[in-house]
Amino acid sequence: MNFTDKRNFIRWFIIFSCLLVVGLVLWNTSIFFQRLKQNERNKMNIWAKAQEALDRAPDDADLDLILEILNNNTTIPIIHTNAHGEIDYTTNIDPDILDNPKKAQNLLTDLKTENAPIIINLGNGHKQYIYYGNSPVLNSLKYYPLGLVFIGFLFIGVIYFFYTTTKNSEQNKLWAGMAKETAHQIGTPLSSLIGWTEILKQENVNRSYVLEIEKDIDRLQTITERFSKIGSAPILIKTDIVEATQQSFDYLKSRSSKLIQFSLEVPDKVIPVSLNKQLYSWTIENLVKNAIDAMRGKGELHIRLEEDEKWAYILLKDSGKGIDKSKFKLIFEPGHTTKKRGWGLGLSLAKRIIEQYHHGRIKVAQSELNKGTTFQIALRKV
Repeated sequence: MNFTDKRNFIRWFIIFSCLLVVGLVLWNTSIFFQRLKQNERNKMNIWAKAQEALDRAPDDADLDLILEILNNNTTIPIIHTNAHGEIDYTTNIDPDILDNPKKAQNLLTDLKTENAPIIINLGNGHKQYIYYGNSPVLNSLKYYPLGLVFIGFLFIGVIYFFYTTTKNSEQNKLWAGMAKETAHQIGTPLSSLIGWTEILKQENVNRSYVLEIEKDIDRLQTITERFSKIGSAPILIKTDIVEATQQSFDYLKSRSSKLIQFSLEVPDKVIPVSLNKQLYSWTIENLVKNAIDAMRGKGELHIRLEEDEKWAYILLKDSGKGIDKSKFKLIFEPGHTTKKRGWGLGLSLAKRIIEQYHHGRIKVAQSELNKGTTFQIALRKV
């Protein structure tokens, strides 16, 4: 399990835990709601019995207990109807609603959907129906889970954001520190190599040998400059992207296997962009090496440069194994790699250089399994 797999595991664990907590909250709230609803139903049954007893009571009956039960309901809205569905009287209903027959009927329809009616038998086949709604407490409880879930997600989101931000910050510092230390370590033997090259020149060694050594020294100096720039804001200079792409292409073609068929298609004009040439060439190199790995050292690699009014587009197409569509964004994450060896930093570094340093865009423009992949870099023209 690489770094990305571990991070995905933690991410899904947090999401699953969040859903589990939310589910438990909703489940317990639902049980509490149903119990409270059943308690109100029991109270209404008692209230209906008291109403029935009042309707049947003789004139000389003691009604104190019955009236106390009836008057005790001050929150639950009630509508009494006769057997024909006509409203006889109401309890805890706004008088303004009763003055409007249409509103009264709409309210009755709503109460019918909230709770099943309670039937009062008055004898001789006469019946009354009591329709009642939920109390304000019960209605408020409906929205309680939503608020609780929102607060829970917000709390977990803040923790998760803090966790990822802190982790990314630590990784960036470690990455920048390693890069600068690498540049420092290369610098010492590089200086020595430059000195030995001067000695070889004085010893009249074959000039072609010395030239090749100097090319490799220049390459090491470029690499050192690249690593030293990690973690620092690079200097962007107005540069012809056509020329910069051509130089990177020529260098990589001359040092790659002959089994790779390179081709380049660029316009015959100058296209200026704000660019750091060392970092840009590093990006192209990472994409080319990634393509060569995908082709297993044999195939076709085509680089094309296009433009529109605002952007310059560099498209790099290979004939490799392709990328599954679900991994188009995942491949740019640090630590993601399909190779047995490697840290999975090449494409992540390319994304960082293009998007953070050059304020451009990089993406997988197109890919088809076993047919190849096309990467696209977009840089704003100046």
